[in-house]
Amino acid sequence: MTASLFPRLEPRLSSVSKPIQYVGGELNSTVKDWDCAPEGEETVRWSLMYPDAYEVGLPNQGVQILYEVLNERDWILAERTYAVWPDMEAVMREEQIPQFTVDGHRAVRDFDVLGISFATELGYTNMLNALDLAGIALHAVDRGEDEPIVLGGGHAAFNPEPVADFIDAAVLGDGEQAVLLISDVIREWKGEGRPGGREELLRRLAMLGSVYVPRFYDVTYGEDGAIEAVVPNRPGIPYRVTKHTLMDLDAWPYPAKPLVPLAETVHERFSVEIFRGCTRGCRFCQAGMITRPVRERSISTIGAMVENGIRASGFEEVGLLSLSSADHTEIGEMATDLADRYEGTNVSLSLPSTRVDAFNITLANEFSRNGRRSGLTFAPEGGSERMRKVINKMVSVDDLIDTVATAYSHGWRQVKLYFMCGLPTETDEDVLEIAELAKRVIATGREVSGRNDIRCTVSIGGFVPKPHTPFQWAQQLDHETTDERLRKLREDVRADKKYARAIGFRYHDGRPGIVEGLLSRGDRRVGAVIEESWRAGGRFDGWSEHFSYDRWVAAAEVGLAGTGVDLDWYTVRGREQDEVLPWDHLDSGLDKDWLWSDWEDALAAGDDPDGPAGEVEDCRWTPCYDCGVCPEMGTDIQIGPTGQRLLPLAVV
Repeated sequence: MTASLFPRLEPRLSSVSKPIQYVGGELNSTVKDWDCAPEGEETVRWSLMYPDAYEVGLPNQGVQILYEVLNERDWILAERTYAVWPDMEAVMREEQIPQFTVDGHRAVRDFDVLGISFATELGYTNMLNALDLAGIALHAVDRGEDEPIVLGGGHAAFNPEPVADFIDAAVLGDGEQAVLLISDVIREWKGEGRPGGREELLRRLAMLGSVYVPRFYDVTYGEDGAIEAVVPNRPGIPYRVTKHTLMDLDAWPYPAKPLVPLAETVHERFSVEIFRGCTRGCRFCQAGMITRPVRERSISTIGAMVENGIRASGFEEVGLLSLSSADHTEIGEMATDLADRYEGTNVSLSLPSTRVDAFNITLANEFSRNGRRSGLTFAPEGGSERMRKVINKMVSVDDLIDTVATAYSHGWRQVKLYFMCGLPTETDEDVLEIAELAKRVIATGREVSGRNDIRCTVSIGGFVPKPHTPFQWAQQLDHETTDERLRKLREDVRADKKYARAIGFRYHDGRPGIVEGLLSRGDRRVGAVIEESWRAGGRFDGWSEHFSYDRWVAAAEVGLAGTGVDLDWYTVRGREQDEVLPWDHLDSGLDKDWLWSDWEDALAAGDDPDGPAGEVEDCRWTPCYDCGVCPEMGTDIQIGPTGQRLLPLAVV
């Protein structure tokens, strides 16, 4: 039995900020006996980590789903842990309190697995800090038999090479079935008396073909610094590791008992994933590429999940989530039936960012029927028509203006538009067209509504090339040019007194994007940079007040010394077709030749916006265009319509 650390922790909680985030006990949380398995069976114990603060980590859908899936088994114990703020870190180091779970306040080091969900690469230094606080050896090769298997997952795990020195294994793709498969392997190995120790357990996991164990692969480099080959170094280890794909979402209606936070978090709502995957083909979008194919939940399952989730949590807002929620084949019926069901209650429904070409006013009215009318968010992504062809976001200016005109004329007062800066082939003029677009939006809103209190918020993110996308070969724009283009854009809007006060700007400087670019397309040599940055104080790199570009630059100089490559080599350098990419041995199902062809189409569209190249249709509605996922993974697109409808519930 592992004792609770809470008696040592509690006396010091009054000395740290937001102590409530460390106490646990949330509604629907689970605390099991340490030996919870039936007599004669082995207990498998997971510590699940989201490597950010509680307020960001607790609402994370992926961790909540795995937490529930694992704890439903009577032989598995799963608890949660999050990154601790610097004031709590100081207390823990002073009092020698190790990294702990918030459920049972047990030492993370005592679990069988530390499973870390990487939604973004900027959580890597938080992972190192948690390992160090836990008393787990930082480098996987140094871990003893009594230390947990450190397992990475999430979108960033599709290129885990920058953290290959620190993790024991990584899982690509959907986690629901994968964590149970891994748990079965661990239970069997423990039941046999742990034959062969840690090495044998990792070998058994690697033999599954869908768990990547970096230590079983050797990487060689050429004189130019590029990778020559990545090959297994043991017999029986697969040359390529494949992703998990969950094909029947209706059979996995999680979370059924959502965690209700004790402290304020970034999302105060119950979220239902209405479908997984996206085939719109936006070339910058890693999430859309790696989650293929599209798999929809049925309207009846979604209705049951909403009903059960509200009852189990007490949340008053329900978010219907996916990468492009308005593309669900039955979104209209879903919106009407859910609005009917909860009309007159305190339950409100929301959609995240909506594609301009999927929006309609009927849908918007249904989702705001209960009187809560927040702003609408659209994502044109590219400022000019040319850029939207390059990225395969086939939305015209007229489409956008027609959409916002409809919204403003039906009572909406605020629209948010999301763009990116630094896309391939982009020029200053492409970015300045964002200002002209925002001005037209305001002018249109004033005209159709007859009011002057119309607002448009322009939110701009820096483009970062991501693995497993057609833009994985692109050179990243340097941060100086990014900042200069954003400065020109801001001045253009401010100079126009007619519109300046009606247009808001939200943007970051280009420096965090350069670091993200290093981490997203890096190889194993980048691990030394991450470690150097952490040792120099790097924590919470996703938070602007904690991020230090200078620290990362200094870390890159030290960590990459003697390798023949540097920060620019990983970021602002373009790649050639025949270059071995660090993630080529990790199979997302996408055919590399198809990705390259799509990259060439993007460049051709940039050179000749009126030419035939550029547009790739959504394969939900058109013949297959051979991206490779369905035949490679043995999967298929699962969409409606099903013809099902929801019946209103009697509200008690």
